Amino acid sequence: MQLYSSTTSAVRGETVFKVAETSSEQNKESTKGLVITVSGPHGTGKSTYARALAEDLHLRYVCAGELFRELAKQRGMSLESFSRYAANNPEVDHLIDERTGEEAKSGNVVIDAQLAAWMVKGEADIKLLLVASDSVRFNRIAQRDHVSFEFAKNETLAREEIQRVRYKNYYGIDVSDLSIYDLRIDTGIHSIEVTRKNILDAVRNLLQKKEAA
Repeated sequence: MQLYSSTTSAVRGETVFKVAETSSEQNKESTKGLVITVSGPHGTGKSTYARALAEDLHLRYVCAGELFRELAKQRGMSLESFSRYAANNPEVDHLIDERTGEEAKSGNVVIDAQLAAWMVKGEADIKLLLVASDSVRFNRIAQRDHVSFEFAKNETLAREEIQRVRYKNYYGIDVSDLSIYDLRIDTGIHSIEVTRKNILDAVRNLLQKKEAA
């Protein structure tokens, strides 16, 4: 089973968010209006588990990372190179932030984005952080991108450092401050199936506690 999958999120040069729609029958579920953000370092399985959570709760799925990758592809740039470009061109982040905010206001959605917890914190019902050890993360990325472990490690660390500085300079956000999150789950311990169930159970339990409060 693949840990990651992706589809094109831009057609004919028009940038769009990748959204998994639900049926009208699914939208009648009690989760209507729910907003969940899923964040975490690269290689923690954000896309895999955010998409799965959206399916399990019958919510839409929005992925900011796919938009970022497509923008890089359109310019013929690697993710590291495009991250450096974005560091000096704030319109990239502004575009992603604007679309993320719009989707959150629409509700009934799981938002998969690095800064989603901060960008839509007023709209989010649950802010989920996924983590994994560096070795697990780099190995996943190496397998996904068909590159060596060392290459994946170096490119990921470089990209994350660029992002750390960019987020601090643009937004004043310290991504090492995890106090904003409601849940933290390590995706490197169990199988994909078990981790998916653990995430769903944790989210449902927290929702029940919030409803009872």
